[in-house]
Amino acid sequence: MKKLFITTVFALGSLTAFAQEEQATDATETATEAVAQDAFAEVALEEVPEAVTTMVETNYPGATINKASKNEANQYKLEVSLEDGTSGALIVDEEGNAVQQ
Repeated sequence: MKKLFITTVFALGSLTAFAQEEQATDATETATEAVAQDAFAEVALEEVPEAVTTMVETNYPGATINKASKNEANQYKLEVSLEDGTSGALIVDEEGNAVQQ
């Protein structure tokens, strides 16, 4: 009877360990996907194309570009401050077309 009880305890313990391991794998895959979507690398403000800076000046008069980043698709992520103290981020392609605001 003792052997049956001990065998049952070990069997249930093994199943629980395998169930927990699978959940940890799913969390890792999700984190990897989130990182892959935001692949912008910071660039100097002097490297931002004139078309991009002209678009910001035209659509947001008095705005200041504080930080610029670029991804492999030649899209620029800009952190912009307005005169009234508000700030935000813009994603613009290299021709000055807004991709996402």
